[in-house]
Parts: sequence; structure tokens; C-alpha cells
Amino acid sequence: MKTLLCVLGSLLVFFSAPGTAEQKLKNCNEVRDAYSSMGFNVNDVPNKEVDGAPLRVCHQDFSCCTADMEEKLLQESHLEVKAPVSRLSTNLQSTFKQKHDHFDKFFRELLKNAELSLDNMFVRTYGMMYMQNAELFKNFFESLTRYYVSGSAAVNLDSMLSDFWADLLERMFRLVNVQYEFSDAYMECVSRHTEQLQPFGDVPRKLRIQLTRAFIAARTFVRGLALMPEVINKVSMVSNSPSCTRAAMKMMYCPYCSGQVALKPCQNYCLNVMRGCLANQADLDTEWNNFLDGMLSLAERLEGPFNFESVMDPIDVKISEAIMNMQENSMQVSQKVFQGCGQPKPSMAFRSKRSLKETGFTGRFRPYSPDARPTTAAGTSLDRLTTDVKKKLKHAKKFWSTLPDTVCVGERIAPGDECWNGTAKSRYDSVVIGNGLANQVSNPDVDVDITKPNIMIRSQIAAFKEMTSRLKAAHSGNDISTESDDESSGGEESGSGCDSPSCDTDRDMYFSTPPNPVKPRVDQVVVARAPSTGAATPGSMALALCGLALALLAPHLR
Repeated sequence: MKTLLCVLGSLLVFFSAPGTAEQKLKNCNEVRDAYSSMGFNVNDVPNKEVDGAPLRVCHQDFSCCTADMEEKLLQESHLEVKAPVSRLSTNLQSTFKQKHDHFDKFFRELLKNAELSLDNMFVRTYGMMYMQNAELFKNFFESLTRYYVSGSAAVNLDSMLSDFWADLLERMFRLVNVQYEFSDAYMECVSRHTEQLQPFGDVPRKLRIQLTRAFIAARTFVRGLALMPEVINKVSMVSNSPSCTRAAMKMMYCPYCSGQVALKPCQNYCLNVMRGCLANQADLDTEWNNFLDGMLSLAERLEGPFNFESVMDPIDVKISEAIMNMQENSMQVSQKVFQGCGQPKPSMAFRSKRSLKETGFTGRFRPYSPDARPTTAAGTSLDRLTTDVKKKLKHAKKFWSTLPDTVCVGERIAPGDECWNGTAKSRYDSVVIGNGLANQVSNPDVDVDITKPNIMIRSQIAAFKEMTSRLKAAHSGNDISTESDDESSGGEESGSGCDSPSCDTDRDMYFSTPPNPVKPRVDQVVVARAPSTGAATPGSMALALCGLALALLAPHLR
């Protein structure tokens, strides 16, 4: 019996030995070529399969990988998984960085062009009288620019506009009442009653509403565009956790270790690995999409009632209209002021001889041509910019939740059943799990600790929530002040207070300015002189005053 067993054992060894020898003798030439093409030392790869027991990830009886190779391929697999995600994220980041720069440049250039246009028009129309008061308008545009850049932290828009009209009233009131002397206290009284007097008609009210809504919408939209590349840069990194790295290695390079370098992973297998590695990013999707909806809604406002371009381009005409209103109502305004602030003292300087020529104000002006307006940024328009950016915003919807699906396509996966399922070339039978951190509790391929969300990504989710609140407020014409804008505001809102659909149709709030406004013709002002006695009679004084007022404001009389 013992002899028989010994013979049977010998026969078993004899017949099994060739197969074992053949398996051990399997060459690794394809693996050597692939490994070398990745930039690694070809001498790291054995010529024939070796014992696979030392491997930590690609557990096999025999393998073309050594433990040293596996360690290098672990690092390489993370880079390979990160590369397509990085490319997609970088493209998105670059797109919206470019859009931000285009909008920001456009808005800044509109402000600059509006100032140049007003200066050009007023120099031609009002001459020296404007130049002597040009700093008022220069300060006006400087304040608008500071508000666009820094918001209410730098400029209280309502107060700035009130001060501008009060200062303009003071200067014009002195001009149309040159026969009187006014103390500083008297002019303070005049300024305090600017809104009651309404010397400029309804222009200040309408312009305040226009500027407030347009500026809040423009600067909030630009801030939203600036936020996108910042967030993308912070959250687009694929998890480098040990479990994600091992899963990526197993998916991409374990086929190498078995000598199947051309074998690609099954699509569903790839999806589970990528959804596990990008679990935290997928949780961005809800607030990301809410933010994009807010941007799209505000873009509609920029195209319609809050159009920054339609406010700034004709602002010189609107201010000139206000000056015309003051000229037409100067007598009534003066009488109301005299009643409320007291009768001023006659001016001694006015009694001395002083010709209009000495003021540099002759009444001879060159007509202003609308064609002289500067072109806007890069020869484009706000409508063209918003149309383009809306397409990009819509395309970016669901970017984070669809990222695994975008990665697991094409040459990165193998269709059908002829694919790597994590252990062999066969069908992948596991269920594809959902997106987001909570769903990873049942991920069969990546161990994810759902109790430890990524702190950086959670902070960016909060940033999107805050920005979405700003976008919604701007959509209603309101500006939410925070510590970054106004530390003393306590998060209160300021603005037009429009929170209804009427913002779209409130025609009374917006000027109907023709595309090419006709600038009034200016006639030479003829000033009647007093009798040769040198004394200023009431009649001559009235005519001289009338001449001065006409010289200042005659461009608008026709």
C-alpha cells in the first residue's frame, strides 16, 4: 500500500510539474515595454513572472510586478486618475476666468468712456464755466468707480448721489443769483432742501434708481464670475487617500501585473472607483447649480432693466437734462429758497464792472456730435457678453456630479464584458452606486469614511450659498453688505428695494434716450449794457443775469 501511494504521488508530481513550470516561465516582455514607456527603469521588471505574495494591492500567485514596481505604480495611478479631472477643471476654470476679465474690463471701460464723453460734451457746451467746476464731475465718476470696485465698504451710493446733486445745486444757485452774496451757512440751508426743491426735476430720482440697480447687478455678477475659478482651483483635486489610491491602482495597473497591459477597466467599475474618489466634490453640485441659476437670472437682468451699458452710455445727456431743468425753474427755485432760508444780501462785487468775457464764458460753442462717443470695451456690447456667458453657465450645470461619467469614457474603459473587473477579464457585476459622500457607504471598490467630509469643500459649499444669496438680492436691486464690504453693516441690505416682477416693466424708472440724442444748438448770447452812467439799473442787471444763465444752460433750450 505504501509503495502504491508513493508511485501515485510521483505520478502526480510528474504530471503537474510541467504546467507549473510553464506558468512560472511566462515572460513579461509586454509589461517591460509598457513600464519603460512610462519613464521607469525597465530593469525593475522581471523577465519572467515572479511570486506575487509580497504585493499589497495586486494579489496574485504569480506576477510581472515586484513590490517596488507596485509602489511606483501606486503613485502613477493617482496621477493618471487626477489628470483627466485636472484637465476638465482647468478648462472650466480658464473659461470663467476669461469671462470675468472680459466683463470687468468692459464695465471699467464703460465708466471711463462715460466720464470722457461727459467731459467732451460739457467742454464744448459750457466752456470755461464747466472747466472751473470740472472737479465736481471728476469726483462723481471716481466715486462710481470706487463703488464698482469695493461696494458699500468704500462708497455709500445714496449719500454720494445726494451730495453730488446738492453740490451741483449750490454751484448753479450761485451762478443764477450772482447779484447776491451767500454765506456758507446759507448754502447749507439750500443743500438741506435739495430734495424738497427738486430743482433738477425727476432726473436725480430716476438716475439714482438706475445707477443703484445697474451697479449692484454688475459688480455682483463680476464677483460671481471671480468666485468660480477660485472654488474650482480649491476643490478639483482628486482624493489622495490610501483607499482611493489603492482603488485606482487596482483598476488601472493590476492588469499589467497579470501581463494584460492592453486590458481596460469595465465602465461601471470605473464609475464606482471615480465616484468614491470624487465623493466630496459631488456634494458641491446642489449649491453649484443653485449658484449657476442665480448667475443666469442676474444675467437676464443685465440684459434688461439693470443694463449697465444703457445707464452709463447716456449719463452725460441725463445730467445735462437735469441742468436744463434747473435753468427752466431757476426763478421758482430761488423764490422758494429765499422764503425758506431768508433774503440774501446784495453782492458788492456784482455792482463793480465785470464783463462776461472775464468769466471766459462767451456763449459761442461748437455743437457736440454724438459720433464723438468713445467705443466700448473691445468693440463689444453687454448683450453680446451676456449671451456668450449664459451659454457657458448652462454648460457648467451638474459639472461635479457628472465628472466621473465624463472621465470614464473613450479609451479609458473597455465596453461590454471584455474588460477588467478588478480581479479578472470578465463582466463587472456590482451595482453602480450614487454620487455624493453619503452613498459611498455601499461602494464595493473604494473604502470611504462618510463621517469625515472634506473641510475645504464644505467651506466652498458655504461660499456658494452666500454668493447665491447676494445674487438673489442683486436680482431685486439690493446689495447685501457683509464684513468684506462693510464691517459695520451687520449684514443688512441696501438698494432700490425692488423685490417684485415689476422691476422688469417699470418704465417710469428708466429714461427713454434716443440712440443718437440731438444736442441743442447754442446761439451767441447778447448781453445788454447798462447806461453810460456806470450804475447798474434793475433792467440791465436782470438782462446781465439772464445772459449769464443762458450762457450756462442755453445748449438745452433747442
